[in-house]
Amino acid sequence: SIAIASAAAVAAAVSRGVAGGGWRDASASAVAAARRGATLGHWVTGGDIAARIVWAQDIVHGKAIRDAIRLITDLVGTGVASQESVPAAFAVLEVARGDPWQAAVISANLGGDTDTIGAIAAGMAGACSGFSRLPQQHIARLVGLDMSEVRALAADLVAARMAKIGSGKDAAE
Repeated sequence: SIAIASAAAVAAAVSRGVAGGGWRDASASAVAAARRGATLGHWVTGGDIAARIVWAQDIVHGKAIRDAIRLITDLVGTGVASQESVPAAFAVLEVARGDPWQAAVISANLGGDTDTIGAIAAGMAGACSGFSRLPQQHIARLVGLDMSEVRALAADLVAARMAKIGSGKDAAE
């Protein structure tokens, strides 16, 4: 189904990133997972998520940020449907070249379901690049953010991922 393909794509990208993969590896894992996810659940009409991810990244590759934003909003779409929001998030990941802060800023300028797209794009980029790539001067200004809780959550995520690898059940492959 479209929903399973979309969720599988994002989960695979984050999983690949947490396991040490870069954003390009994460994108490739996402496409493979979306292809598998599309075969599960009930079929509904809609665009193929794997194909839309590849296409969305291709059309923005090498483009200036302003031009890429226009392509994402005009062609990929920034609506709430996962057929738009998930490929848009991967297009943002491409334009940001895996930089989580840049992914958040680009997403904030899209319009539409910008918070969802930003959470997905910046989350995938962050999983691939790690906390150290975030500009600490901006992070320190976030109100109500307890960094010890963030670090603990990140450590738990890495531990869960490593336990999965150790069990031979690597879903990101």
